Amino acid sequence: MIKRVIWIILDSVGMGALPDAKEYGDEGSNTLGNVWKSMGGLQIPHLLELGLGNIEGMVELPQVSEPRGCFARLAEMSNGKDTTIGHWEMAGIYSPMAFPTYPHGFPEEVLNPFKKAIGSEILGNKPASGTEILEELGSEHMKTGQPIIYTSGDSVFQIAAHEDIIPIERLYEICRIAREILRDEHAVARVIARPFIGQPGAFERTANRRDYSIAPPEPTVLDRIKDNGLDVIAIGKIEDIFSGQGITEAIHTKNNMDGVDQTISWMKKENEGLIYTNLVDFDAKWGHRNDYVGYGRGLEAFDQRLPEILQAMRQEDILFIMADHGCDPTTPSTDHSREYVPFLAYGQLLQRGVDLKTKATFADVGQTIADIFRTAPVSYGTSFLSQIVP
Repeated sequence: MIKRVIWIILDSVGMGALPDAKEYGDEGSNTLGNVWKSMGGLQIPHLLELGLGNIEGMVELPQVSEPRGCFARLAEMSNGKDTTIGHWEMAGIYSPMAFPTYPHGFPEEVLNPFKKAIGSEILGNKPASGTEILEELGSEHMKTGQPIIYTSGDSVFQIAAHEDIIPIERLYEICRIAREILRDEHAVARVIARPFIGQPGAFERTANRRDYSIAPPEPTVLDRIKDNGLDVIAIGKIEDIFSGQGITEAIHTKNNMDGVDQTISWMKKENEGLIYTNLVDFDAKWGHRNDYVGYGRGLEAFDQRLPEILQAMRQEDILFIMADHGCDPTTPSTDHSREYVPFLAYGQLLQRGVDLKTKATFADVGQTIADIFRTAPVSYGTSFLSQIVP
């Protein structure tokens, strides 16, 4: 009997453009395949052993003759390519409407009440990459004390502030104010605190980022598990993405390796239910900065830690590895990309080498987890548990 699911999200590790990618400006995107090709291959033997290269449509990566895991390609059914929409869908929520985006900055009907509430003018108010906006406005921010507001191709209201100018707790308070204002037609997926340190010319974002997501509109598989009296341990930004709903324990992390450390630590503790981890560096550090070398090295670093994760697994554990969207660092865009995502499953109680082909929605994973723990079903998705358990 399966007692625990360790669910690891490699944030933004997509594997090829979805059929409707053209509508999102993402034709040709293939995060994993293009990083592999640009790097001349990657040293990721353990992911390949689980079956990563055997997934339908994974044309760049080599296959293995006897995969240790089960594997699938997952399509996104919801309208969007955002972190929130991706995670919500995998947990059982279909989002027919995309969250609002602001390619020309935020309107006065948003900014005026925001500025009044925080008692300050602002800087920025335009789409920008996180590093470029600091180079452009960081010095002025330090002189004026005004927060930097910016967005991207995603549904985000980002607030950057130097930790010596606007203390962390005040930045978080400002984010909560923005979250209250950004409702209804302006209900962006996330308000993000983007603290940084350093001096002009050498600014550096810190690990004190926080995401303030809109609350899920209905119960997810996390709620189902929690309601059944089981643990839902959220590692990384999972708590933020689900606005704290359906979570029994939350641990924020500094980077990918800290996320792996925390996951293994919790695997060694006594708990039953779900350990749900997001490894955000692929997206935040490398995908959005078009750093395919860093992205490739990050994949290799995760692969080197994968044996530790497998060794920490118990007889009754199963491991799910997947992504939430793409963010191809080899294309001109620095935004998320509308892609299929890979899925791997492994455990002593599972069959080996099961090719699940292409699934129509991320929600199949959440429905399978609901099936595992015998909870009430989530609203969307089809369980594939019978296909992977002997």
